Amino acid sequence: MTTDSISTGELPIYESLIRERGDVVEEARAVAEETQHQMTQALNGVAAAPRETAAQ
Repeated sequence: MTTDSISTGELPIYESLIRERGDVVEEARAVAEETQHQMTQALNGVAAAPRETAAQ
């Protein structure tokens, strides 16, 4: 069995941790996407203000 074959819905400890601590993986993904957007803008010579996210 590989980790790819197990969905998070089958892992009750994962869901419990999300309820207790928040979805750190999703938060990291959102930060990475925002950073990528800012770097794309910077490389294109556009001064971009940080976008508002739903978590804020």
